[in-house]
Amino acid sequence: MAHVLEFKLPDLGEGLTEAEIVRWLVRVGDVVAIDQPVVEVETAKAMVEVPCPYGGVVTARFGEEGTELPVGAPLLTVAVGAPAPTDAPEGSGNVLVGYGTGAPAARRRRVRTSAVADGAAAEKASTRRPDPVPAPHARVAAPTPVEGPVPVISPLVRRLARDNGVDLRHLVGSGPDGLILRADVEGALRAGTAPAGPREAADTRTPAPSTAASAAGLRTPLKGVRGAVADKLSRSRREIPDATCWVDADATELMRARTAMNAAGAPRISLLALLARICSAALARYPELNSFVDMEAREVVRLDQVHLGFAAQTERGLVVPVVRDAHVRDAESLTAEFARLTEAARTGTLTPGELTGGTFTLNNYGVFGVDGSTPIINHPEAAMLGVGRIVPKPWVHEGELAVRQVVQLSLTFDHRVCDGGTAGGFLRYVADCVEQPTVLLRTL
Repeated sequence: MAHVLEFKLPDLGEGLTEAEIVRWLVRVGDVVAIDQPVVEVETAKAMVEVPCPYGGVVTARFGEEGTELPVGAPLLTVAVGAPAPTDAPEGSGNVLVGYGTGAPAARRRRVRTSAVADGAAAEKASTRRPDPVPAPHARVAAPTPVEGPVPVISPLVRRLARDNGVDLRHLVGSGPDGLILRADVEGALRAGTAPAGPREAADTRTPAPSTAASAAGLRTPLKGVRGAVADKLSRSRREIPDATCWVDADATELMRARTAMNAAGAPRISLLALLARICSAALARYPELNSFVDMEAREVVRLDQVHLGFAAQTERGLVVPVVRDAHVRDAESLTAEFARLTEAARTGTLTPGELTGGTFTLNNYGVFGVDGSTPIINHPEAAMLGVGRIVPKPWVHEGELAVRQVVQLSLTFDHRVCDGGTAGGFLRYVADCVEQPTVLLRTL
């Protein structure tokens, strides 16, 4: 006899506590196989297809596209033909962090402070069988408060309502069995019919950030990639005493060398790959900059491998993919890996592992048509090399004024790991390699 198993959002690793539903890959009534992807979610790191460890018929889905769910929240239920609900599902070959191929162990769930007080009500609401096709709009109920637990599963919905002074007891949700969804709260805010809760009655100040338009303008929550970037940059500014030095360099010979390399008929070499080779050679000479600070141990940890991050601007925001073992790659291999990771960044298919573990970052902001910048260090790294646009400028070359291809290079570094002498030496070596590529050949 078939029984129903609940599949919850698994722990996706890298300290992630929530994910946004981007696209459902199955509908209620569909037959799914073990390890079949059932939903595509977006985390603060990447887009991920989540496979279901059960095989059977989908009986319910939890959450609309665009809804954020915490780790451990129900995703869907599947009617399985196993003999008893307590039996372990069939072995699964596709493993995500948080669930495996044998009997499922207790899953780790991070509980947010805002959801602790309503934990009992949320758990009770999560067991209700949802309607597969929820209504699209929220409705405001009569002024009489709802008796008993408020039908809300997501702690994110509770926080959104609390921050904007919305009394959830006065809302009738559009979800299954009257479940209040994030869209319900946002709809009430946009319509201006949101009933005031205790916070709004006692506090008339501007509400905390939400997606609703207000007198102060349109508010956009910092979530997903943008939220992760905001957190990381803020932490870098708080913890790292950074300093920046910069220098102009004549890149004419480097550009000529690249043109000659690409004219030889071999696979084309990118400028970013040549700059990465220069960075690796410079870090071999100045290894202090390939390190991080362990404040608990009060130690500077110098690293042997160079895992080179590079800044990539995407529609989802700024991401920093990482080229593993850049110090042992040649220019052709670096070009191919930069191209692969850049395409994955644009399509949102980078894995968490491809976005973490960097030891040094190369930031080519010249693609935006600017000359200089003082970039923020990618915590917990110790330094970042910035490269501006390469443009024709007047330059004194061999004692005469000439028009040369000039670039501004900047190095932002953690002053705890080295002093200005080391940082200046690193940057000067990079500039020498840009101006005279043969300098690099002597170090290989």
